Amino acid sequence: MKFGPVPVDAAEGAILAHSVALPKGRLRKGVTLDRAALETLRANGIVDVTVAQLEAGDVHEDAAAAQLAEALVPDPDAVGLRVASASTGRVNIYATQNGVAEVDADKINAVNAVHPMITVATVPQWHRMAARGMVATVKIIAYAAPSDALAQACSAGAQGLALRPVTHRRALLIQTSVGDRDDGTKAQRIMAMRFDRMGVALGPQTIVPHRIAALKDALIAARGSYDILCVLTGSATSDLYDVAPEALRAAGGQVAHFGMPVDPGNLLFWGQLGTVPVIGLPGCARSPAINGADWVLERILCSVPVTSDDVMRMGVGGLLKEPPSRPTPREG
Repeated sequence: MKFGPVPVDAAEGAILAHSVALPKGRLRKGVTLDRAALETLRANGIVDVTVAQLEAGDVHEDAAAAQLAEALVPDPDAVGLRVASASTGRVNIYATQNGVAEVDADKINAVNAVHPMITVATVPQWHRMAARGMVATVKIIAYAAPSDALAQACSAGAQGLALRPVTHRRALLIQTSVGDRDDGTKAQRIMAMRFDRMGVALGPQTIVPHRIAALKDALIAARGSYDILCVLTGSATSDLYDVAPEALRAAGGQVAHFGMPVDPGNLLFWGQLGTVPVIGLPGCARSPAINGADWVLERILCSVPVTSDDVMRMGVGGLLKEPPSRPTPREG
């Protein structure tokens, strides 16, 4: 692609690189200069303009962006995404339903390494998405991209984006009480907000004494009626063999992991009761502020496997905003 100023008489078919002010309005950048546009420029005393001129092997910015978006998402309906039309070298890609973004970072990085004019920006891997939320944007920075570089980028990014939709739509929060400290209303309301934004229905407020047997019975009773169970204890879960993990084992379930390098959110555990995921929430779940439990909960709601290794890699970026309700602030 050639770029720079040329005489108006030599600009037919070129792309206007900078908008030109006219007595009545302006000729906007990005337009292809046809004979009518050139006559308008001449009539207003414009003798030269800055343009981009495509050469053999160049692909116009809109066509290039559309091709790359199609490579990233070849079948949008099948992966819960919508690919918008190209404009000014940009194609936006949106979620069509609630879920989490599946971003193949290696592929996106490979695309962005091909040519500096060919770019893709995405939300983070497993980022919570609402319907119509933007997952990614493809942008051709110049007015054209070399066809060989575009082909390489399309190959590198093939099927690099998808949406994992919500699959667990019925949830129950089981709280345990220690004396009369808390009636559980706030936690029920906050968790209902978390589930509602994912399109998940939360069952009725359920509170049992902070004892292994009582919590075990509640878990067993709920197992057949809900897709996911959450436990929020009146006294923080401080060990792998504390009340809540032991209750899950007593109910016939398994504890997969306890603890995470995300703050707030350290005291989280999760496991299974048969086929039903069970998440032991940290106390910070009583606040609407984001915490480590959100990252695990949102993935599990979308049937994204979560391993101990996944959680222990969350430490980089895991220092989150401290909720005002935190009983022991980090500084003090």
